[in-house]
Amino acid sequence: EEFHPLNAQYILSVLLKNKNEELALRMLDAVDLRLMKNKKYKRAVKKMREEMRHKKQKMNGLSVFEWMNIEEWKAFKIAVAKDKFYIDSAANVSGVEPRLIVSCLVGEQIRLFNSKRESYKRYIGPLKVLVLENRLSYGVTGIKESTAMKIEHYLKDSTSAYYLGKKYENLLDYDPANSYTNNINDTMSLRVRRLVQFKNHYYSYLYTALFLKQIKMQWERAGYPLDKRPEILASLFNLGYQKSKPKKNPGVGGSNYKIHDTEYTFGSVAFEFYYSGELSEIFPYKKKSFDF
Repeated sequence: EEFHPLNAQYILSVLLKNKNEELALRMLDAVDLRLMKNKKYKRAVKKMREEMRHKKQKMNGLSVFEWMNIEEWKAFKIAVAKDKFYIDSAANVSGVEPRLIVSCLVGEQIRLFNSKRESYKRYIGPLKVLVLENRLSYGVTGIKESTAMKIEHYLKDSTSAYYLGKKYENLLDYDPANSYTNNINDTMSLRVRRLVQFKNHYYSYLYTALFLKQIKMQWERAGYPLDKRPEILASLFNLGYQKSKPKKNPGVGGSNYKIHDTEYTFGSVAFEFYYSGELSEIFPYKKKSFDF
């Protein structure tokens, strides 16, 4: 019980609910990486693995992942729960696991919470809303306009390594009857206006999901499947198409940023969230990350 029982409880809960030992072990691996220098923990981990099906942990309310103990994370969890409908909707039409989409959202929002402290104190914290980007990157997941254009293009380019198939080609077609205009996006292109919406973040999640699936297809066709590598998919989401070069043993990366004076990468934050068990009651683990 001395090694962050909150995380142990999450892992145990997912194991009992999903009956997926491989997933539980991956969640435990995420904890292992954070505690790899703790010798006492390493000695105890074997015993913990053996007892994890039966032992009830007394929760102390703290996560082994320190950035999940900050006040911004509590606000984020409330905010993202409000978007469950839009996230699930994007997941259903794209065939991308909601939790994988949220992993990319987490990487971007936690970075913004930290870099926009005044905005957090004045608006985000009190209102429990997600940061909506409207300069250079757009929406709640930080999509660049050039990236959005490529996502749209690859949906229709049947010769591309990113091509998903006929049934996906029209998912991002524009509705001429809807201008998507509001008081902060009226000078922007229609493509960007669709991303910069105060409450309806559906297109932020749909573009994110389709990018992830396009990258998944590219690597799969090259012989390097990423189905069980959320940290690599999230890293590439942050880095963009130009950094997506299929290879053996890719590394976790993405932009570097500090959370309360500790440095992280976009991919590592996404990885720790995905396997943390946090929010699994709202965004549960599916049997597969794609076409679940």
